[in-house]
Amino acid sequence: MPEIKHTYTMKNEEDTKNFAIKLAASAEAGDVLALVGDLGTGKTALTKYLAKALGVTEHITSPTFTIVKEYESGRIPLYHFDVYRIGDSEEMFEIGVDDYLFGKGICVIEWADIIEDILPDDTKFIYLEYGQGPEERIYKCTF
Repeated sequence: MPEIKHTYTMKNEEDTKNFAIKLAASAEAGDVLALVGDLGTGKTALTKYLAKALGVTEHITSPTFTIVKEYESGRIPLYHFDVYRIGDSEEMFEIGVDDYLFGKGICVIEWADIIEDILPDDTKFIYLEYGQGPEERIYKCTF
């Protein structure tokens, strides 16, 4: 696991939304955001708020069966991956992952630990964990 530099507690959806707004403000083309966490920790919710903050107008859904969905309507393109069903990193090359990782948009990758070995060195990881209450989440970030 990469070194954790900051830990944030999200008490509710509003905190998640505000976190995503700040993240979007500093997002640049070429950024890779790796989300790692159990089912229900809010990976897709965080991605939806990030997309909205980037100005994406399309409806965001988890790309579990398609592996990647492209959203071009925001200030920079958003490439949303869900690699839960990927057997190994080699499968990612078959869908042209390099074009996304080193492309003109931001990549958000759910279940990124599955393909960690092929991610760029400057990938920003967020480890999402359950918190104390039913809505609380802990974000452990490498940036």
